[in-house]
Amino acid sequence: MSVDGILNTIKPAGKSSFAMISLIRRLSGERRVGHAGTLDKAASGVLPVCLGKATRVVEFLAKTHKIYRANIKLGVVTDTYDHAGNITEEKDCFNIEREQVERLLPSFVGNIEQVPPMYSAIKRDGMRLHQLARAGFEVERRPRKIDIYSIDLLDWQPPFFVIDVECGKGTYIRSLAYDIGQALGCGAHLFSLVRLKNGIFDIAEGLTVEQLDDAFNGGYWQDVLHPMDSVLVHMPAAVVDSHMEKEIRNGVSVDLNVEKDSDLDWCRAYSEGGELIALLRYKSSMDRWHPQKVLI
Repeated sequence: MSVDGILNTIKPAGKSSFAMISLIRRLSGERRVGHAGTLDKAASGVLPVCLGKATRVVEFLAKTHKIYRANIKLGVVTDTYDHAGNITEEKDCFNIEREQVERLLPSFVGNIEQVPPMYSAIKRDGMRLHQLARAGFEVERRPRKIDIYSIDLLDWQPPFFVIDVECGKGTYIRSLAYDIGQALGCGAHLFSLVRLKNGIFDIAEGLTVEQLDDAFNGGYWQDVLHPMDSVLVHMPAAVVDSHMEKEIRNGVSVDLNVEKDSDLDWCRAYSEGGELIALLRYKSSMDRWHPQKVLI
């Protein structure tokens, strides 16, 4: 029997996001397991893991705001833009003052353009950029629009400094570290990274690998599962009768008594028994809600 929900896990540095999925798949016995928002192997922190039907809501988790704590080292550039890469450039950085960095950081806040690193999972002509990079190729990358909502300088111990970054989907903190270094004229790379928050999931309530083992071995792991609709509360919701439930499950567009948000064209449909049965999307051409994700 499928178990549906979301685990707030803490990925340790040195373990890949895929390895966390494999671990939870093995411990839970659930075949459908997926994560929302890959963390680099060298990074640590919040990694929400969806099980069962909850894998259908991964895309909504991926769109949520995230908060990272980044430790950046000035004066050294690497090919991966982080501590795991090979050094490509070194410069003296001890003339850089804290006040310079504080003045610079606001220029990276807002809806800005960012060039993704070569060592990334973005595809180009059917190949991932990191595959091309490891084969010795560097290709031009188009800048992408990203949202950075805030950057706060927490600590200044040159050549290191620490910032907290709140950002949206698709932001590369490694590229941000590189760009800050270029703007300062001395270069920089991401020395370490922790994801503190991913949507509603906070590191303070996250489960380490050891705590996950205890929960599964102790038989209480389902008690720490978050309901899959916990990440969908921003969507309007409707309770439908058995006749309309059948239509929705059969993929029929329906007329729901739901007030459409001007910025959101999704809603939730629940059975009379309180079960989340589908996520529907508004179709203006029909003035109806279409079952886009039937949760079976």
